[in-house]
Amino acid sequence: MDPNSLNLIKGAAGGGGYEGDIAVAHHTSPYIAVYPWSSGFGTKYSDPGTAIPSNGNGVAFSPDGADIAVAYSGSPYVSVYPWSSGFGTKYSDPSTLPTGNGNCVAFSPDGTVLAVAHHNSPYVSVYPFTSGTGFGTKYSNPSTLPPSHGLGVAFSPDGADVAVAHIGSPYVSVYPWSSGFGTKYADPATLPTGNGYGVAFSPAGADLAVAHDTSPYINVYPWSSGFGTKYSNPSTLPASYGIGAAFSSNGADIAVAHYGSPYVTAYPWSSGTGFGTKYADPATLPTGDGFKPAFSPAGADLAVAHNNSPYVSVYPCSSGFGTKYSNPSTLPTGVGVGVAFSPA
Repeated sequence: MDPNSLNLIKGAAGGGGYEGDIAVAHHTSPYIAVYPWSSGFGTKYSDPGTAIPSNGNGVAFSPDGADIAVAYSGSPYVSVYPWSSGFGTKYSDPSTLPTGNGNCVAFSPDGTVLAVAHHNSPYVSVYPFTSGTGFGTKYSNPSTLPPSHGLGVAFSPDGADVAVAHIGSPYVSVYPWSSGFGTKYADPATLPTGNGYGVAFSPAGADLAVAHDTSPYINVYPWSSGFGTKYSNPSTLPASYGIGAAFSSNGADIAVAHYGSPYVTAYPWSSGTGFGTKYADPATLPTGDGFKPAFSPAGADLAVAHNNSPYVSVYPCSSGFGTKYSNPSTLPTGVGVGVAFSPA
């Protein structure tokens, strides 16, 4: 079905105003919770027919919204389902599985490639992916592997590069991508100061953010087929370990989910200039350590997965935090680790 027609049906079914869906990967069965999103949570969709077998750590929708991928702690470490106002029948597992806990998952911008950051060597696995068919044969590993656990992965907006946040120096590794890994780019001149947990490209692809576990907890670099000189740190740092970062869809804001109150910190962002003055904290904070942030496709809302009930908090966020949206009527059942919006 044409995606535009599908969205019209969804909007009509939801009483108008459909903006997409929001997914939360979490610990405790069923490990994934997905809701319609329309400036607030709709009624939770039914769980997938083939259950996720263990702790959900990462989730991503394909760029056209036709598929949803979940990375999790037990074998086969990643599952992908057709998505159309609910889960379809799970695609067959890849013939060559990731080698350990799936921590993060990302589709390429055209939806034809799926990357999984995971716990054991080679720490990142990438597969061709065809909607309606599923996984192809795993691409060869990069010639220079990340040195340890892969915790975050992201494609550049043009699909020409893939970045991995990982344990161990240099804490982030970036490779050219074209039907396989190219030769790893030189490390940044100023490395992140600790283990990389999350990585994100700006919407224009001109900047690359790395959330990491040692002060200043977030590093951002100009990006153009290689690292530029690190931007200055924000004047007000996140409170503790940076676990995830996200840019708004217009590139005007950057958010960091982190340990320690206020659990999420957001700043104005200007490519070429860097961090602006930190926005005021939300009036109602997340209830525990923030693990991953995600902006809605229109950039008007910011979701944070976190480790205490309600496990996900969403705010209007356009040049600052608005009043937190009401919690979903059916909460995720455990620690929220990953969150993603579908395209509207």
